[in-house]
Amino acid sequence: MAQITLRDGLRVASNVVFSTRRPLLAHLAVTRYCNLDCAYCSEFDKVSKPVPLEAVFERIDALARLGTQIVTLTGGEPMTHPGHTEIIRRIRARGMVATTITNGFLMTKKSIEGMNEAGLQEMQISIDGVKPDAVSKKTLKSLIGRLKLLSEHARFHVNINSVLGISEERTHDALEVAETAKALGFSHTVGVLHDAEGTLAPLSATQRAVYDQLMDKGSLAHRINFLMFQKNLMAGRPNAWKCRAGARYLYICEDGLVHYCSQQRGTPGIPLSEYGPDDIAREYRTEKPCAPFCTVSCVHQASFPDFWRGAQKPAPAAAPGFASATA
Repeated sequence: MAQITLRDGLRVASNVVFSTRRPLLAHLAVTRYCNLDCAYCSEFDKVSKPVPLEAVFERIDALARLGTQIVTLTGGEPMTHPGHTEIIRRIRARGMVATTITNGFLMTKKSIEGMNEAGLQEMQISIDGVKPDAVSKKTLKSLIGRLKLLSEHARFHVNINSVLGISEERTHDALEVAETAKALGFSHTVGVLHDAEGTLAPLSATQRAVYDQLMDKGSLAHRINFLMFQKNLMAGRPNAWKCRAGARYLYICEDGLVHYCSQQRGTPGIPLSEYGPDDIAREYRTEKPCAPFCTVSCVHQASFPDFWRGAQKPAPAAAPGFASATA
């Protein structure tokens, strides 16, 4: 089985606890192109070519040299990259956990078996509702056949993620998505829609009620994230936490630059090939002005192991390679 094992988990936890200089998670964009065009998404286009395979390999090797523990492939749609399985294999060969985020539309038995063989350990698919409409095609009706293929053939963990806040009409669909995920043997998480800067899109009373129902059935990690971050945000209250983006969490765009996250492009905007321990140390200590109302859960989770240590300070006005956190 290629799932994340207890041994993998203990190794990652040990490396993170005993060193503040190892990135826990990197999101690596391998293409900006996506085969879909969901109306609420700002992280794709319809014209970009995939990042050349050799360039992707170089970035994976650079992440390994930094001591990165988990690499998640993203885009655009990463499965449109012709070297998707080779990229997974490279991540695993460099001793890192390999995961991918996909819309699921390109899933076939052959592609699943390829990911099994390459050593993929986890996949996340976002499903926005039950039936497709002008806002999103990522629905149960569109994907149920592919989800059944995954249930039958995948040797990696599959998580289905629902997003609330896209539309009022889709709100109760998240309950059916969660039940379907459970029936197929998958885990289920729920997030809230954020705007282009990563801040919360307001939820209606109905959306909040459905969110609470889903939280009652969620995983322990998901409930912790809710109690520590999302509960405050939904009430319009800021969170006091130490965002470690640029250190524990890295977002590598299709151009090979390191950013805080996909919503804060340009900061710090340094090529991964030049990124080193000094950059990690600087960003670990740097207070992020966008943090109080941030909804980007992967950054929350990657920063969580250090909530008790490492005081932060505002960025120096003229720090080399440093741009405004709202750039």
